[in-house]
Amino acid sequence: MLPLKIKEKDDYTRSRQRMVETQLIPRGIRDKRVIEAMLAVPRHLFVPEEALWSQAYNDFPLPIGEKQTISQPYIVAFMTEALELKGTEKVLEIGTGSGYQTAILSMLAEKVYSVERIGLLAARARKILDSVHCSNVVIKIADGTLGWPEESPFDAILTTAAAPEIPKRYIEQLKIGGRLVIPVGEEYSQTLVKIIKTKEGIIKQEMGGCRFVKLIGRYGWKADFNNNGG
Repeated sequence: MLPLKIKEKDDYTRSRQRMVETQLIPRGIRDKRVIEAMLAVPRHLFVPEEALWSQAYNDFPLPIGEKQTISQPYIVAFMTEALELKGTEKVLEIGTGSGYQTAILSMLAEKVYSVERIGLLAARARKILDSVHCSNVVIKIADGTLGWPEESPFDAILTTAAAPEIPKRYIEQLKIGGRLVIPVGEEYSQTLVKIIKTKEGIIKQEMGGCRFVKLIGRYGWKADFNNNGG
C-alpha cells in the first residue's frame, strides 16, 4: 500500500471536501480509508478537458474521450468500499479508463494491476498516475475479459465496465476469500454485483442498479462498441 501522500493542498481541496461531505458520507460511505483516498486524489487531473475541471467534483460522470467516461465520485467510492481493502492486497482492475479509479485503488492496496483495451486511454492514465506518484500500479493493453492470469490469484477484482454475465476467468483468478465487484446486465441497465469466493463456491450479493459502458472482449460484448470507464 502507498501512503496517502497526495495531500498537498491545491485549488480543488475544498471541492473534494465538499464532494465527500455532500455526496459520499450522506449516502452511506463509511470506510475511513476510502474517504481519505477520495479526499486525497485530485480527480480533476483525470479529466482530459481542462475546461471541465470545475465540474470534476460534481455528482455525475464526465467524458474522457473514446466514448468513455470517468465515473461519478459516489460510484467510485461505493465500488471501492465493497472490496473491503485493508492495504495488503493485490488488486485487478478491469478498465483503466481515466485512471481515477486506479489511483483510488493504489492508495488502498499493495499492488494494482489494471487492464485497458484502448491504448490512448492507457497511455494517458499512466502519465497522470505517474504525476501523482501512484508507483504501485501496472497497466497493460489487452482484452480485459481474460483478466490477468499471469499475476493471479488476486485478493480483489473491480470491473469498471458492464458484462452480460460474469466472466468465469474472474472467478478463477480470485483467491479464496477474494471479492469481485462488477456491473452485470443489459446494454443500458445493469445491476452492481459483489461476489465473494469461498471454498464451498461463491456468495453473490446484488448492490443496486447502475449503468456502465460495455465490457468488450471474448467473454463480454462483441467489439461493436468501445469499452471501459473508470
